[in-house]
Amino acid sequence: MRKSKNTDQATTAGQRGPAEHERRDQIIQSADEHFRIYGYRKTSVSDLGKAIGVSNAYIYRFFESKQAIGEAICAMTLGRIVDAIQQVSNDKTSATNRIRNLYKVIVEQGLNLFFNEKKLHDIAICAVEEGWSTVRDYKQAKLDVIHKIIADGRDMGEFERKTPIDEVCVAILETLQPFAHPILLQQNEPEILKIRAVAVSNLVLRSLAP
Repeated sequence: MRKSKNTDQATTAGQRGPAEHERRDQIIQSADEHFRIYGYRKTSVSDLGKAIGVSNAYIYRFFESKQAIGEAICAMTLGRIVDAIQQVSNDKTSATNRIRNLYKVIVEQGLNLFFNEKKLHDIAICAVEEGWSTVRDYKQAKLDVIHKIIADGRDMGEFERKTPIDEVCVAILETLQPFAHPILLQQNEPEILKIRAVAVSNLVLRSLAP
């Protein structure tokens, strides 16, 4: 979620009114439950209003559109993945081990979203296809995690220091795409993805060796 100088107003894309408002949270929670059952694409603002028990106009007091509600839910969903990978980056293990765990966690979280939270996975696909701000924020969060691990690895002498660190981080981010992209996740079996993630992480680590 992006912050602005005016912290009293909602700053997430498409949201209106006070940043902290119980009713907005209730709408998001109800919409989340509705999307899990019926899917994002098949649900209209009118459907949400009927399910929540409020008028469309009331929903529009807090959100500019259905997409704005979807973005709020997508931000929560991707936020759980961000929390998981940030935990990896903050582990007290070696940077080498953290790189391996990063690929492992990204795969596990992605597969959980696709297979156990199918309707939420549909929101993630919409977010990618339509270029939602939540996707850009998620990409930046992954890049920040990678940067921290690589910087730590260089400081500890685990990784080479000749290649510009920004170049290294962007390259690693690209290698994570098959395991993090909601559309690409559909194209392989879970066990195959896990095996490939290990293979790619090993290749990346060989390229980072001093």
